[in-house]
Amino acid sequence: MELGLVGLGKMGGNMRERIRRAGHTVIGYDRNPDLADVHSLEELVGKLKGPRVVWVMVPAGAATQSTIDELAELLSPGDIVVDGGNSRWTDDEKHAEELAAKGIGFVDCGVSGGVWGLENGYALMYGGDAENVAKVQPIFDALKPEGEFGSVHAGKVGAGHFAKMVHNGIEYAMMQAYAEGWELLEKVDSVTDVREVFRSWQEGTVIRSWLLDLAVNALDEDEHLERLRGFAQDSGEGRWTVEAAIDNAVPLPAITASLFARFASRQDDSPQMKMIAALRNQFGGHAVESKK
Repeated sequence: MELGLVGLGKMGGNMRERIRRAGHTVIGYDRNPDLADVHSLEELVGKLKGPRVVWVMVPAGAATQSTIDELAELLSPGDIVVDGGNSRWTDDEKHAEELAAKGIGFVDCGVSGGVWGLENGYALMYGGDAENVAKVQPIFDALKPEGEFGSVHAGKVGAGHFAKMVHNGIEYAMMQAYAEGWELLEKVDSVTDVREVFRSWQEGTVIRSWLLDLAVNALDEDEHLERLRGFAQDSGEGRWTVEAAIDNAVPLPAITASLFARFASRQDDSPQMKMIAALRNQFGGHAVESKK
């Protein structure tokens, strides 16, 4: 299969490589010419044989909107656009409607896997009409982890990004719980090796997880996280999860508290947020702030 891929950053670049390893042809475009296979969206579309599939992997909001607007003028009826960035699900509905007016299909896809996805595969949550999803399925199969699980057709347009949004909200709460436990262990005099306590939890406990493994990785690199500032950014999806909960009258106390904890981290140097920052760097390559 041929795929056009727009956006070749930390996620997009590794996705291009994984898809190529599966035997598919990927033509990539990025504003950075050192990363790109072509020099413009127009050249990318021109190199693909119809019906074309173009996967957009750029920041949510204005960047995604402008990319889809340009593709709408370049693509033909029967082509497909996939938005694999972290767009809000309400934007998906708008994009699908705009593209449908030109006979172009649309699929939204939430992607999880961070910097580890090239080797481990990416968890995929996608939404859209079954006919459009089927045209992209070989790419989904190439990107997903090996085995039975790791990808899902979550429902209608917007369902993929909504599912990924909830996934990230749960991630917020899980990281917050590990961070709070870590700070409490560090605080008491009786526990003399907090890192090894965390390591012991990796086998045989009900709280073992990949996030716990990444916490141990972070502590191996900086045992007391002394090199980090206790500041953690939020990507937007945590906020959207809380807003959706309010709109649907669904109580989310743990996820909401974890979002507010990140806001608190911007006021003081929070020990808990050192662990949150370390975990975000471990699984997604997100930037951390070092102490001055």
